[in-house]
Amino acid sequence: MKALDYIQLLFAIALSQSAGLLGAFFTTSSVTAWYPTLVKPALNPPAWVFGPVWTILYVFMGIAAFIVWRVYQKSSGAKKRFARTALVLFVLQLVLNAWWSIIFFGQQQLGWALLEVVCLWVAIAATIYYFARISRTTLWLLAPYLAWVSFASYLNYSLWMLN
Repeated sequence: MKALDYIQLLFAIALSQSAGLLGAFFTTSSVTAWYPTLVKPALNPPAWVFGPVWTILYVFMGIAAFIVWRVYQKSSGAKKRFARTALVLFVLQLVLNAWWSIIFFGQQQLGWALLEVVCLWVAIAATIYYFARISRTTLWLLAPYLAWVSFASYLNYSLWMLN
């Protein structure tokens, strides 16, 4: 890889991490004040698990986006349009990712957050579909993300029902 490739890779990872940072802005105060007051489901992991898991997932997301970005840069015609659509879906799911934290922690709206996480799940699945058609590696990079959001959906639903 060339120096520019490394810069683009770091940018893609930083872009992905920015969704987490935006979410963390709305999460921080609620995690210590509001969230501990909620009745938790049996499979609720300890709070310390979420930060490292999300950090790793955002890195994987950035690497996957970088792979598709490189294809986009080197393509033309239908292949370039397909890669552009894949990248638009990626940005959409990033926005939805950050938005969930705002709704769940910032606004403390468990029901609306559940609806939003379903939209996020669909956007991730669509992103994976498009990304995987460009590079199978991206499928494996994004599969843990979809699995984690599936688990997060269960947690969101359970918290909504219990509270």
